[in-house]
Amino acid sequence: MSESDSSVKKIKDEIRWRIWRLLEETNTAAFPRPVYGRIPNFKGADIAARFIIELEEWKKARVVKSNPDSPQYHLRLQALREGKILVMASPRLLNGFILIDPAKIPQSKLSQVATIAGAFRYGRLVSLREIPIIDLVVTGCVAVNEKGVRLGKGGGYSELEYGILRELGLIDEKTPIVTTIHDLQVVKDEIPLEIHDYTVDYYATPTKLYKPDSKYKYRPRGIYRELLTPQLRELRVIKELFEITGRSN
Repeated sequence: MSESDSSVKKIKDEIRWRIWRLLEETNTAAFPRPVYGRIPNFKGADIAARFIIELEEWKKARVVKSNPDSPQYHLRLQALREGKILVMASPRLLNGFILIDPAKIPQSKLSQVATIAGAFRYGRLVSLREIPIIDLVVTGCVAVNEKGVRLGKGGGYSELEYGILRELGLIDEKTPIVTTIHDLQVVKDEIPLEIHDYTVDYYATPTKLYKPDSKYKYRPRGIYRELLTPQLRELRVIKELFEITGRSN
């Protein structure tokens, strides 16, 4: 890691730990706790979700890709209730992507299906070739600043998911990206934006919907292979991506 890379990591980690500590100390955090090292769940996540589902971009979406974390549970459940196809990333992409078609699942089971365990039980693990074009992306965040620059929990998997789907043409620079966070997670910090990062088009808290200025919008074009660690290169989805695209570097 270069000195510059180390400095960026330090800045991002300091913000993450400040937010995790703030959510815990103010008792704003919700199960599962403690939230350190997680996309933090928070009290009012269901209320924040209501702002997102009123967006025209949400209403028009037929296929939604979502992270598997707790605070976005309400958006996953609402997508299923509205009959939207849900593409969920498995934790750390160890099992690739899960496809959930609510038309094939009893309505009484949807609240279970929107969880990680339920998605594995009622959804279907799919190859990259089976994933449909995605209309809207739901992402999880530890913090977001006023420009829409986000911080995840530091593993890089959300960016990896985006890069895979972008490289396959299943999303593009116009595909809206949304998230739900608590007001305490909105920061004034200048978050360093790295080549593999992306910004969000909307972020909602329990009190407000935010739409960052589009001039700050950034999207990576795909996977940056030089950034992949040996461990990431061993993931099944990465090997499949290389097979589909015909290149590994």
